[in-house]
Amino acid sequence: MAEAQARQRGGHTEDVSAERLAESGLRFEVDGEIATITLDRPDKRNAQTFATWSALAGIGDSLPEQVRVVVVKGEGPSFSAGIDLRMFTPEGVPGQGSFSSVARSGDTDFEHNIRKAQAGFLWLRRPEIVSIAAVHGHAIGAGFQLALSCDLRIVADDVTFCMKEPALGLVPDLTGTKPLVELVGLAKAVDICLTARMVHAEEALRIGLAEQVVARDDLDRAVRDKAAELLSTNRDAAAATKRLLQGARARTLEEQSVAEGLEQAVRIKALFGG
Repeated sequence: MAEAQARQRGGHTEDVSAERLAESGLRFEVDGEIATITLDRPDKRNAQTFATWSALAGIGDSLPEQVRVVVVKGEGPSFSAGIDLRMFTPEGVPGQGSFSSVARSGDTDFEHNIRKAQAGFLWLRRPEIVSIAAVHGHAIGAGFQLALSCDLRIVADDVTFCMKEPALGLVPDLTGTKPLVELVGLAKAVDICLTARMVHAEEALRIGLAEQVVARDDLDRAVRDKAAELLSTNRDAAAATKRLLQGARARTLEEQSVAEGLEQAVRIKALFGG
């Protein structure tokens, strides 16, 4: 187990010290090729703040190169109940402000703050890693979107997903709308978002939100087993295959065939080119 050290990625370096993570309500551990991010505010049902999103982005910036699997989980009774409700008050979260203070900063600054928050979610889709959301209890709003930002979702039988933002007069803006549509289709995504209804484990599995449903007590074991399966494949081949799969929707069959050939040429040269 080791704490990641800050290193340069994407033109900037984030500090991900243990102190900063604790202040943000996160724990971060690396064990060999597996990294685990734990939302660790159980008394607040792991509600998220600006600091949470900044720390998530910092973890992505500083992720050790040996990591192949990233697990995202929640401490306590919930994965994440969404945005900390104090962010909707004029006072906001101490030291972080509120939505009203951010909104008063002007359109350009506001959009910049959204991009900074989204950075904490986007990196979980990088081709060189596979991210697994281990979801139990409530995954509401930002919590739902954090689960959607991962490649795979293994859920407990007590899970409840809900896209709460439209009921609050907001839109989901933490990168969750695209994966939701890709997973369940446009009509089902409209139904889930515009009613802000609850989606429980059985439905989540049936419509493709979850890859696996297990008993709550079996969730950690199921995630460990899946991580071991993922690590059994060749690292470079896995990254290349994930790139192909991620680009498939945007390409024609002919374009995808060309992309497959280019990736395979690299793999063949690496394996047999001497």
